[in-house]
Amino acid sequence: MQTTIKSPISFSGYGLHSGHKATVTIRPASAEHGIWFSRSDVAVGDRLIPARWDCVVRSPLCTKLQNASGLQVSTVEHLMAALAGCGLHNALIEIDGPEVPILDGSAAPFVRGIMQRGLRTLNAPIRAFEVLKEITVTDGEATATLGPADTLRIDFQIDFEDAAIGHQEKSLVMNNGSFARELCDSRTFCRQADVDAMRANGLALGGTSGENAVVFEGDRVLSPGGLRHRDEPVRHKMLDALGDLALAGAPMIGHYTGVRAGHSLTNTLLRTLFATPGAVRMIVCDKHTASSLPGYGLAWDEIPAVA
Repeated sequence: MQTTIKSPISFSGYGLHSGHKATVTIRPASAEHGIWFSRSDVAVGDRLIPARWDCVVRSPLCTKLQNASGLQVSTVEHLMAALAGCGLHNALIEIDGPEVPILDGSAAPFVRGIMQRGLRTLNAPIRAFEVLKEITVTDGEATATLGPADTLRIDFQIDFEDAAIGHQEKSLVMNNGSFARELCDSRTFCRQADVDAMRANGLALGGTSGENAVVFEGDRVLSPGGLRHRDEPVRHKMLDALGDLALAGAPMIGHYTGVRAGHSLTNTLLRTLFATPGAVRMIVCDKHTASSLPGYGLAWDEIPAVA
């Protein structure tokens, strides 16, 4: 059955790119509501922004949503990953600024907050998108693919010149709490040269301090405390992919493969999937299918004990 959060929960902090401080509150919603953002700092006009693939404005650094009136909210991917990874289907997310707080750079604070509040079951079946045909999109050396599968599986490969990152690859079936156990505490990452360049252009004012991002330089990890996982960068890319796929508007049943893929390419993949006749269909999940979705059966003791 569909779910929503039992009671509201709020998170406050600074945006990674904008530097704006904001509070985001996850509120309960009815069945079939889906996920919507509401800009509470906007006094007039349409304040609602759908968390949907066709509302994405292309951005290389984050996932940004925009409604028909031009109102935006950015860096939604970690929160969307947490909602999907916890199996939360319906919520109204109020935010009093243009960017979701980066918190510690991962989805773990959102996951822990959602699990502390708990989920309420709603009287409506879960609907999911089942991938029927393999779809691939490319951008230079980057590729993203969605193909048929019995559940959601994510494979990812990255390659960086920095010796501290290098080549990393990982594969996970995203059921039975694997997102919370394996991915949710993995933080966003960048190179020191990227931080310097962003700050020179007035960006990254609210982050990349080492407390909310992993900063690399050559063969060194500059962030205090080092890595949470030896392969934390590729795990974070998988976290991002789950959050971007959650913008389909319902859980995805398919096999996602990303090779050097980013937010924009995953969005291109969703746009291509929904534009291709016979590539995907919406199904009503029976109990067996629902049990294979991310978040089903997630237990508190599976959540990493981080910030």
